Amino acid sequence: MSSSEKTVETPRGPALVRLTEPAGPARSQLFLGHGAGGGVDAPDLTAVHDAAVAAGVRVLLVTQPYRVAGRRAPAPAGHLDEAWGAVVRANAVPGLPVILGGRSSGARVASRTAPGLGAAGVLALAFPLHPPGRPEKSRAGELPAGLPVCVLNGDRDPFGVPEPRDGVEVIVRPGAVHDLRTDVSGTAELAVGWLRRHGWAD
Repeated sequence: MSSSEKTVETPRGPALVRLTEPAGPARSQLFLGHGAGGGVDAPDLTAVHDAAVAAGVRVLLVTQPYRVAGRRAPAPAGHLDEAWGAVVRANAVPGLPVILGGRSSGARVASRTAPGLGAAGVLALAFPLHPPGRPEKSRAGELPAGLPVCVLNGDRDPFGVPEPRDGVEVIVRPGAVHDLRTDVSGTAELAVGWLRRHGWAD
């Protein structure tokens, strides 16, 4: 296993990419984005990163330009998607399946951009189905059709839990809220289990 960090120029400013290569040949590559006001060191992202690398996945943790610049308020959705796309295109290894993922806002970015970036699947942690108390403002349409999608949400998440549909597997974590801090190792095992079922992990 080896890790490195580098800055990637995007149309929305520099992003930061932390890359970890598995000990042996990689089965796939997983790009993970952070939540709106958080970073890539969130407990659930860290747990998924560690478990995926151990299972033969090349993992890239992506910090959006607005966070690199020290801002907590997220950039507009179009800016997030543009920067994310630039990072994925610049860092994806040709011929290796690309899985896009992240937590909360990062899960939305991954979901929106997956079809256009040729992703094989989407891993969505704490996908925010709607703003708290506003179920009529559903974002379910952002989850892509025609791709395998795994959503891992807490059953007490005030942002709601998406409904499963064709291609979208929803795994509900009992007792967990939006931060998914309840049993992060179990969440990571479920995520890697989904990767394995599709042949993307050892």
